[in-house]
Amino acid sequence: MSQRQKVLSEFDIIQRYFTRPAPHTVLGVGDDAALIEPGAEMELAVSTDMLVAGQHFLLEADPRSVGHKSLAVNLSDMAAMGAAPRWATLSLALPEQLVRENEKWLKAFADGFFDIAHAHQVGLIGGDTTRGPLNICVTIIGEVAKGKALRRSGARLGDDIWISGYLGDAALALAHQEGHIVLEAGEIEKCLAALHTPAPRVALGQQLIGLAHSAIDISDGLLADLEHILKSSSVAAVIKMDQINCSGSVKKYLQHPLGVKCLLAGGDDYELCFTAPRAKRPEIEMLSREQEIPLTCIGSVEKGEGLVVLDPAGRKVTLETKGYDHFHAG
Repeated sequence: MSQRQKVLSEFDIIQRYFTRPAPHTVLGVGDDAALIEPGAEMELAVSTDMLVAGQHFLLEADPRSVGHKSLAVNLSDMAAMGAAPRWATLSLALPEQLVRENEKWLKAFADGFFDIAHAHQVGLIGGDTTRGPLNICVTIIGEVAKGKALRRSGARLGDDIWISGYLGDAALALAHQEGHIVLEAGEIEKCLAALHTPAPRVALGQQLIGLAHSAIDISDGLLADLEHILKSSSVAAVIKMDQINCSGSVKKYLQHPLGVKCLLAGGDDYELCFTAPRAKRPEIEMLSREQEIPLTCIGSVEKGEGLVVLDPAGRKVTLETKGYDHFHAG
């Protein structure tokens, strides 16, 4: 058999690696379109994210973690809306050399994608496959009860501002990879896990319905993403930097501008930032204990416009860059 005959076709790739049973689905992969049936009295939440090799991940990155992250970033969007993720489509542009010489990459990528899909009961129902520079595009569809979705525009005066988890580890890992810092051996694994295999707060997002007034996922950096809430809600905010939960690795660098940038504007955290009335503090603190997820109040919503960050001495913190922007990066 010739080398040319051994190369997988696009249909071989779809059938071998991406055709699997899809929950919540009338008709999945294999037809001209998928058929889905939303639940009664539910609205659909739809989000799309694209990961480009060399831009969002390194070409030599572990394909299993790339598969995981390609869906995780979309699941994080569902979490921010309080939606239950149900269905996803996957479009891949694959270099011919990868398909010809590295079929193991496809298997590992698919395994990483489906592991997190199964964990959240998400069905892959379609997409597209073509030849080109390595590019991954996922569209996710979720369900949320009519009128109950969390939005960016719901923040109210006097709300507390909360974050989940720890911020800055992923950005610190990227700084390590780019040679700006050298992490210690004990720090590298944890920070790289935060960067490559984030854990989207899907269950938490659903539990915040009825507690939170607004929410967003922290993908581009805390300052940039919180400002989206403030602008959408026509309010201002004050947050205190020393109340932002972060790991010991990040704390080590907070005396350096790089550490401050990782914490406030690094991005890739995929945690939730949300606002809630002060009266809900006990319920949120109880939710934190029950779910074993750190939920930390970092500031408050104020009248006016803009975001003020205070350091431990009460001085304003100023950063040139508030978060990641694809057209102003690097």
